[in-house]
Amino acid sequence: MNEGHPTEPSRVTEPRDVAEPSRPTEPCHVTETRAAYDTVAIDYASLLEGELARSPLDRALLGHFAELVGLEGGGPVVDVGCGPGRVTGHLGTLGLDVSGIDLSPGMVAEAQRRHPELDFRTGSLAALDLPDASVTGLVAWYSIIHTPPELLPEVFVELHRVIRANGLLLLAFQAGGFSVRHEQAYGHAVTFEAHRHDPDGVAAQLADAGFRVTVRTERVPQDYEKTPQAFLLGRRG
Repeated sequence: MNEGHPTEPSRVTEPRDVAEPSRPTEPCHVTETRAAYDTVAIDYASLLEGELARSPLDRALLGHFAELVGLEGGGPVVDVGCGPGRVTGHLGTLGLDVSGIDLSPGMVAEAQRRHPELDFRTGSLAALDLPDASVTGLVAWYSIIHTPPELLPEVFVELHRVIRANGLLLLAFQAGGFSVRHEQAYGHAVTFEAHRHDPDGVAAQLADAGFRVTVRTERVPQDYEKTPQAFLLGRRG
């Protein structure tokens, strides 16, 4: 009833079908990934704590990235898909003005607990809530492994959008060119897919998105790893 207006005489009308307004649907892989990492967040953070201390190559690549950001005059850096903030925190110790974004609220809460001095928020790799050309550097450390290969080009276009001219993008991912369906991880029953991307394909997609790849390296699996690990550093054109 509309208050403040006279009531009209009642009329009998024929029922009609009213179309529901269309609503954007979230891709299944995004929903699954968020749910899985919300479930495993605490155990994931504990199990990977100290992982960088055992990975000299990882630290060297992150250090190289940090130095290049400094040579560009500094500026904001974003760790996209930051998880519990282990890489974000490391980049902070290297003197970078860094913040973290992750799809999983559970991971963001864990990152905030472990690194209260840094800023973390939820967000999607494919649709970042950041202005155009607003960051000097962006790190996606194993963040693209849940994006199907055919969707990577639009992700790289989005990353290109937020990085300023001559800014930096550092990727780390599991290599192989195949996908694996998981039903359990980090001691929990979860469902998600992990994609072992082909480094040649990723490098070509980065070039198509407007990046110039300047560093590319791979290492053999170590400890619990089952596939080679790939690392690509690019500059925005």
